[in-house]
Amino acid sequence: MIIAPKAVIERKISSAPGGESHEMGFDREGIAGTSSGLASVLETARKVSKSDSSVLITGESGTGKELIARAIHKNSSRCNGPMVVINCGAIPSELLESELFGHEKGAFTGAHRSRIGRFEIADQGTIFLDEIGDMSPDLQVKLLRAIQERQFERVGGTATIEVDIRVISATNKDLAAAIEQDKFREDLYYRLNVIPIHILPLRERKEDILVLAEYFQERLTKRGRGYQVKTFSEDAIQALLNYDWPGNIRELENLIERVSVLVEDPLIEVHDLPDYFISGSSRNTLVSVSSVFNNRTGFNEAVDQFQRSLILHALNETRWVKARAAELLKMNRTTLVEKIKKMDIEQESQVPIF
Repeated sequence: MIIAPKAVIERKISSAPGGESHEMGFDREGIAGTSSGLASVLETARKVSKSDSSVLITGESGTGKELIARAIHKNSSRCNGPMVVINCGAIPSELLESELFGHEKGAFTGAHRSRIGRFEIADQGTIFLDEIGDMSPDLQVKLLRAIQERQFERVGGTATIEVDIRVISATNKDLAAAIEQDKFREDLYYRLNVIPIHILPLRERKEDILVLAEYFQERLTKRGRGYQVKTFSEDAIQALLNYDWPGNIRELENLIERVSVLVEDPLIEVHDLPDYFISGSSRNTLVSVSSVFNNRTGFNEAVDQFQRSLILHALNETRWVKARAAELLKMNRTTLVEKIKKMDIEQESQVPIF
């Protein structure tokens, strides 16, 4: 249970966390939040679900792009067909073509039998191409044709296969910038971006934080096995609202599970949260602009504190795997290692694994 300030308690929540809402004929089950930013996204999703138009969902990692894609499919006339998800960034480029379009026996080393691809599996349904910005330029050409003509050939095959699918794609990258750098095809971009949907980061819709936290707690209790609904103190709530959530909704979900497991007391206090949530009280905290002036922190000191906070957060999120933390911070691993040594950053305790 979240004990919120009076203004938050009095606000009418249109959809209970974890519940089902059919506002304007749109089922948003599993999507919690009351912000105007989320409402705008859901309204666009409601309208586009009535069509077969291609949709490009943009937003930072962890903002819930796949949830919106699934809601569009669920509310469409294709809801009885398959919803096929493929992460274009998680599959090596040399294997992605086979994953998308399938292959014939003997098409390449290891192809001991024919295999259908995700496009064929998604026939009469929806295919969701996540992290589309990571697709190689060569494969983008073949994808463009498949989307335009709704037909393709398997790798190593000559027969043309036709499918009836709806294409939804998503990315956390700036595709316009990628086009300028010749990393993404402009014609494919316009083919995908018929209906754009942009999801705001959690730091820009903080009225959703408490609703989401309550939703995640209730979902945990349904799993059983010792999870209990906890109450957040006023100070803990303020810390949640003041935090910038670089990992967005995924980070909030992880935090709720973490405190549900590690905090045995029914009341969650500020000291139960990770150090970087406690603004202005620890050398490991994130520094807000207001705290810099209120505490008369110097510019260099504020920058050092902020760098330390970012590095600690990335290390904790990646269980102190420096290569992954460097990737999260978008810096070279050697640069990160140098900063860790220079700032004398040490792992204080074991990071919970979720």
